[in-house]
Amino acid sequence: MTNSSNNNQEITTALSEKGLGKQPWWVEQWMELINSYRFKKRLERAWGYAREGNVTSIRFEGRRVHARVQGTEEDPYKVKLWLDVLNDEDWSYVLEALTQKARWSAQLLAGIMPSDIERAFAASGRRLFPFKLQEVRSECSCPDKANPCKHISAIYFLMGDRFREDPFVLFQLRGRTRSKLLADLAEERQKVLKTLAEKSLQEKNESPHSPKRKPVSPHSALLNPSLWWKYEGNLDVDLVVITPSMEGDTGIDSAKELPLAEDPRYLDARQKFTNHLREQGQVLAQQAMLQAMASDD
Repeated sequence: MTNSSNNNQEITTALSEKGLGKQPWWVEQWMELINSYRFKKRLERAWGYAREGNVTSIRFEGRRVHARVQGTEEDPYKVKLWLDVLNDEDWSYVLEALTQKARWSAQLLAGIMPSDIERAFAASGRRLFPFKLQEVRSECSCPDKANPCKHISAIYFLMGDRFREDPFVLFQLRGRTRSKLLADLAEERQKVLKTLAEKSLQEKNESPHSPKRKPVSPHSALLNPSLWWKYEGNLDVDLVVITPSMEGDTGIDSAKELPLAEDPRYLDARQKFTNHLREQGQVLAQQAMLQAMASDD
């Protein structure tokens, strides 16, 4: 799998004679956008270009896609595609909406595009997916005045295959790379937690005469750490995904600094505990991947 953090990375794609086959829903939605193009003969020729290797290179540089497509001339034609990006204000609405649903964040971290992701973008009045083909901006150095020409259309097909490998490319084309998006999500979650803590403290201070509550017994996992790694409830299958980290980090790295208690007698205790969790997570991740690859299911 290619790494979306490398914006200048070139990719190669192998397409079968029969087509792309069964694809994730976000790839199918992109393909439906392409198939809405009314010049079907041009699409057929573009599909041939994509399948037969006429696309010599594709590079994702920031929000733009740069490609070279071998046509009838000796030198390949230069193709550029891009989408309109969301500004910082638009993204602030999107991030706020994403943090309100833990499922959205969990699926994105697992490399899955939430099926209702457009609801998060609706808060900004914008969209993640283009609504129509005309919203995809493109240029080609070929003499064909039609847009999209067959060279541009060939890149459309290969972009669908790229989205299958990494749905975060769609966010990148809208102005947020994978690493930036996940970092912003983590920061937004910290803001929400801080706001909730301040609100709780304020309510407590404003009600000094409220009846005292009975002390609550600590959760059993605090008394028995072995319970940390057990979960006997039923999980949504869409949230259970075993996949290696795309950038080499762990869930602890993505969560940033953990809000652990401090004791001045043990200044390095929090760092040691965090390192232990990180090492434990890496060992368990490797075991899970080995078990998943060895499974017959």
